[in-house]
Amino acid sequence: MWNYTEKVMDHFRNPRNVGTIEHPDGTATVGSLACGDALTFQFKLDAEGRIADAKFQTFGCASAIASSSALTEMVIGKTLEEAKAITNQQIADYLGGLPPQKMHCSVMGREALEAAIRNYETGENADRNLEEKLLCTCYNVSENEVRRVITENQLTTVEEVTNFTKAGGGCGRCKAGIEAILREINGNG
Repeated sequence: MWNYTEKVMDHFRNPRNVGTIEHPDGTATVGSLACGDALTFQFKLDAEGRIADAKFQTFGCASAIASSSALTEMVIGKTLEEAKAITNQQIADYLGGLPPQKMHCSVMGREALEAAIRNYETGENADRNLEEKLLCTCYNVSENEVRRVITENQLTTVEEVTNFTKAGGGCGRCKAGIEAILREINGNG
């Protein structure tokens, strides 16, 4: 059993802002049912350009539900620029922390927010830039995503990268690539 904070359990048992928005300004779906976590995130802007409403639907564990619920509370009232600045660590901190093996849920929330904002700004519905090179084909994690998560969260081990992205948690063929990126970013390569 995972050691969850009371706030995680509250957001899991009583998730806020579950559902869909009719005619959302931004919408995105990230994750995959094949890997066990999927999240649809939507938002609606008010006349001043602030997020007036945010909703989510997710298929996943307690951490995925709690992270998605927390994200909706965090973005309501913010401008898109303010919302873009939210990090996965801030989502986890808002919940009083997440178990290391569940940090990927906060990363998924951030990815959904970014993709929904990109949908609003460009009309693009793709969950990721199709020109990005995938590092982990089991969980569809790009090299760019691994680099970003390592840098933003000061990760130093393959296990940490797996906890934050799931990359390396399937067949394991990408672990050498993760190690190479870790060496490059952390100055050991």
